[in-house]
Amino acid sequence: MTQPVAGDPAEEWADSEVEPALQFYIPATSSIQERRPRTLKHGDTFGVFDHYGNILSANGSPEGLFHRDTRYLSELRLVINGRRPLLLSSTVLDNNALMTADLTNPDFFDGNTLVLPKDTIHIIRSKFLWNAGCHERLGVHNFGGNTQRLRLALLFAADFADIFEIRGHERQARGSTDVEVGPDRVVFGYLGLDRVARHTSMRFDPAPSRIDARHVVFDLELRPGERTSVFSLVYCEEGEVREDPRTRWFSGSMREARRALRAAMGRGASIETSNEVFNEVLGRSVADLHMLVTDTGYGPYPYAGIPWFSTAFGRDAIITAMEMLWIDPAMARGVLDYLAATQATETDPAAEAEPGKILHEARFGEMAGLGEVPFARYYGSVDSTPLFVLLAGLYFERTGDLDTAARLWPHIEAALAWIKANARGGRSGFTVYHRDDSKGLANQGWKDSADSTYHADGIDAAGAIALCEVQGYVYAARRQAANIAAALGHGQRARELLRDAKRLKARFETAFWCEDIGTYAMAIDGTGRPCAIRSSNAGQLLFTGIVEEERAGQVADQLMSQTFFSGWGIRTIADSEARHNPMSYHNGSVWPHDNALIGFGLARHGFKDHLSRLFAGMFDAATYMDLRRLPELFCGFRRVAGKGPTFYPVACAPQAWASATPFALLQASLGIEIDCIENTVHFRQPRLPPFIDEVNIRSLAVGGSRLDILLRRYGTDVSVNVLNRDGDARVDVTL
Repeated sequence: MTQPVAGDPAEEWADSEVEPALQFYIPATSSIQERRPRTLKHGDTFGVFDHYGNILSANGSPEGLFHRDTRYLSELRLVINGRRPLLLSSTVLDNNALMTADLTNPDFFDGNTLVLPKDTIHIIRSKFLWNAGCHERLGVHNFGGNTQRLRLALLFAADFADIFEIRGHERQARGSTDVEVGPDRVVFGYLGLDRVARHTSMRFDPAPSRIDARHVVFDLELRPGERTSVFSLVYCEEGEVREDPRTRWFSGSMREARRALRAAMGRGASIETSNEVFNEVLGRSVADLHMLVTDTGYGPYPYAGIPWFSTAFGRDAIITAMEMLWIDPAMARGVLDYLAATQATETDPAAEAEPGKILHEARFGEMAGLGEVPFARYYGSVDSTPLFVLLAGLYFERTGDLDTAARLWPHIEAALAWIKANARGGRSGFTVYHRDDSKGLANQGWKDSADSTYHADGIDAAGAIALCEVQGYVYAARRQAANIAAALGHGQRARELLRDAKRLKARFETAFWCEDIGTYAMAIDGTGRPCAIRSSNAGQLLFTGIVEEERAGQVADQLMSQTFFSGWGIRTIADSEARHNPMSYHNGSVWPHDNALIGFGLARHGFKDHLSRLFAGMFDAATYMDLRRLPELFCGFRRVAGKGPTFYPVACAPQAWASATPFALLQASLGIEIDCIENTVHFRQPRLPPFIDEVNIRSLAVGGSRLDILLRRYGTDVSVNVLNRDGDARVDVTL
C-alpha cells in the first residue's frame, strides 16, 4: 500500500490497522462520510478523489483510480512550490460528467518577506473519466501584478491492489511490479499471480521539466494576467501497453463523453416538479444512474455502487430496473439480457451455481481470478432468480415486447425449474438458501450480512432458510411468467403457473403469519421454526401481492409506527427487536431501496397516506445529503427537530437502487401503471406528497406513442392533463 505523507490528511489513517475480514464484511477504519469524496465513473473504471482532486490512499481508504476491481492509481497529489494549495471550492457537475476543484496558492515567504501573497494564482483542476482513462487539466492563471515563477508537481503511485485487499482481505503473496519512465510518460506494470499483465500509463502535456517514477515537475513562468494549462492522462490497461486511438487528449475525449451522456440521458422520460430542491434530488439521481450504467454488450446495465460494488450484481440491477421501468424500460432489457447470458447451466459448489440460477455478482480482479474470493461468477443469492422472472414479466407488461419475451422464455423456464427444484429439496417446501461453500455468503437474501437472520432471542437461524420476501417474489414471478406464457401461446403452462402461485399463497399465509408479533415472520429456519422478528422484509411482501388484504393494513400500520418509522424512513427491523442497532448494516438502519419497494406495496393496497409520510421522510433525508444524493443506507436513529439523518460510515454513494428510489416513490404516489398491451397509462388513486404541487412528465413512452402529462395537486386530489400526445396511447385515471 502507498504510505501517507506527513502533514497530509492521509495521516489520520496511518495508525489504523484493518482487522481480518469476517464474511466479506467491510471494515470501517475510517468513515467515507467524513471526507465526502468526489466520485466519477465510466464503464468499468471509477475514481474516488478528495475535494482537491487528490488521491490519498491508506489502509481502508476507498480513494484511487480503479478498473475492473483493481486500483491502478493509489496516490495522486498536487503541490505548488512544495506546498499543498488552498481549496476554494470543489464540486462534481450536476450531470456527473466532470469534477472541478478551484485552488489557489498559500502565502509564500522568503525569510520574513512575503514573496507570493495567497490568492494570487488561481488553479482550476478539472477531471473526467472516459474509456478506461482519467483525463485531467490544470488551468493556471496569474492574477498578480508581477511575473511569477511556479513549480507545480504531481506525486503519484500505483499499487495494483485488488478491491478485496482494500476491503481488508489479507493476501499471502502478490505479483511483481516494474516501472518505465520516458520524457513525457510513466508506465507502471504489474504481473499478477493470475498471469494477467496490468499497466498504469501516465502521459503529460507539455513534457515536464523533471520526471521520475515518483513524480513530475512543471516549471512555469506566468506574466501578469497570463494563463497556461497542464494536461495529464492516466490510462488503465490489461495486457500489453498500446497506443489506443480512444485515448485522445482532453478536449476531444470530453466532446465524445458529452455526446454519449446526452444520448443516454435522452433515452427515457424526463420529470420536472414545482419543488426546486426535489428537482435537484431527481437530477442527481438520474445523473448517478447514468454514471453507474455500463454498456455490457447486452445493453445498459446499472452497476451496484461506488466504491465497493462497482460491478454487475443481479439483485441490485433487477431492483434498480424495476424502480426505473416506467421511466426507462431499455435498462430492464439490458439487465435481463445480461443475466440471461450469464445464467448458470452447470453445478459448481464453489460458485454456488446450479442450472437455472441467476448471477449474484461478477468480479474481474486478481483475487477473483485465482479463487481467493469466490466472486468471479458467483450465484450465492436466493432471490436473484425469482426477481429475474418477475422483472421479465413486468418488462413485458410495460413494453409489450414479445420478441424479447420469446428470447428470454427458455431462461425464464430454467429459472422456474430451479425454483421448483429448490423448494422440493427443502423440508419446508419453500424456496430456501443454504451455503454450500465456506467461502460464500452465509446469508443470501438482500440482507446478506452474517448477522442479519436470527430468532427473537437473538440466536442465529440455521440450516436451509426460507426468507419471507423471497416467497413473495416467487409468487409474483409465477404470476408474471403466466402472463408471458399465455402471450406466447403456452396456455397450459400459464394455467400451471397460476395454480402453483395460488397454492404457494395459501401455504405461505399459514406458515409465516405470526399473530403474536402482528406481522409475518422474517424467515423460517431449517428446523421449521419461524424467525418471529418484526422486519421490513414483511413490508416488501406488500408489493408482491402475496399478502391477504385483511392483513395488509396491519402490516402497513406497524411499518409506519414509531417502532419502525424513524421520521426519515422505515428501519430494517423494529427498535423492539433483540439485535436492533440503528448503526448496524442490516439490523436497524434505513435503506432507501427497501423503502421504495415498501412504497410500491403501500400504493398497491391503497395506503396513500402512509406512502405520503414515507415519501416526505425520504425527501427530507435527501436534502441533508451531500450533493442531494441518497446513499446506500443511513442510520436508523429517530428524527430530531433541527438535525439531519445520521450517516452510515461505509455506505456506497452513489448506489444504483438508492438513486432510483425517488422515481419509484413518485410512481407509487401517482399510481402509474403502463400497460402497452392495452396501450394505456393508468393513474390509480394519484396523490402527491405535500412538498410537491405540480409534476410535469415529458416524453413518457407507451408503445410507439409519447406523452407529455401535467399533474397538479388540489389538497388530496390530483388533476391529470395530457399536454401533448404523439401517437394513440390513452390515459386512464382511477380516483
